[in-house]
Amino acid sequence: MNTIRRGLGNGLVQAFLVVIGLVWLTPLAGLFLSSLRSAQDTATGGWWTALASPGRLSFDNYAALLKNSGMTQAFWNTVLISVPATTLVVVIAALAGYAFAWLDFPLREPLFLLVVALLVVPVQIGLLPVAKLFGALGLFGTIPGVVLFHVAYGLPFAVFLLRNYFAEMPKEMLEAARMDGGSEWRIFTRLVLPVGRPAIASLAIFQFLWVWNDMLVALLFADSSSQPLTVALQSQIRQFGSNIDVLAPGAFLSLIVPVVVFFAFQRHFVQGVMAGSVK
Repeated sequence: MNTIRRGLGNGLVQAFLVVIGLVWLTPLAGLFLSSLRSAQDTATGGWWTALASPGRLSFDNYAALLKNSGMTQAFWNTVLISVPATTLVVVIAALAGYAFAWLDFPLREPLFLLVVALLVVPVQIGLLPVAKLFGALGLFGTIPGVVLFHVAYGLPFAVFLLRNYFAEMPKEMLEAARMDGGSEWRIFTRLVLPVGRPAIASLAIFQFLWVWNDMLVALLFADSSSQPLTVALQSQIRQFGSNIDVLAPGAFLSLIVPVVVFFAFQRHFVQGVMAGSVK
């Protein structure tokens, strides 16, 4: 009887998860089908009507999107913003996290408390002063300016996460490496980084998704030549309103990239977050 109950319970849970997954995937499927329909078909019915006539679906909208220089430039701008912003945050946070966890230096604890305190500072507070600073430095309206802003505001959480994860490593393991003559840099690259791969992967996912999907920072700090895909799509909505043959494939392209990144690193995601959340 208990076996039957457990099986039934597992079956109900699995069915519930399948339903949740289908609900979550429905907007993605609808957007994809809309991106394959012509503007005329979209105007005459919802995306679900495409299931009745799949022969009318085509990739013409994507071909037109690739010929749209503004949208393709916005896509590459998004890549040029997201990849450096993610890489710099991961590298700097890994170095700082190791230092805060295992190196002795003056004011280590007060500095880490300052990093933790910066977690509660809203992004909106820094927009105006940083915009004035970037204007004085000639970075306003440029891709490096957008990258620097994302790096600065992504580092507090990143350092906090990796420091807590690295601090969980056995002290004896690091002491044994030092007794064998390993330098701090060698210990960091050959021992700490491989062990900390789950936390680093989860951090990279967090940072990449945040930067890729950002519109607020890019809307303020990027000009027309450096705007990412989110701002370009918003501009299309404002200018053309019903330009669905450009908006649908552009939105799907903007959505599918972070989805692919997430599923590529999902096996590290939960493990890294849970291990780095508490000491």
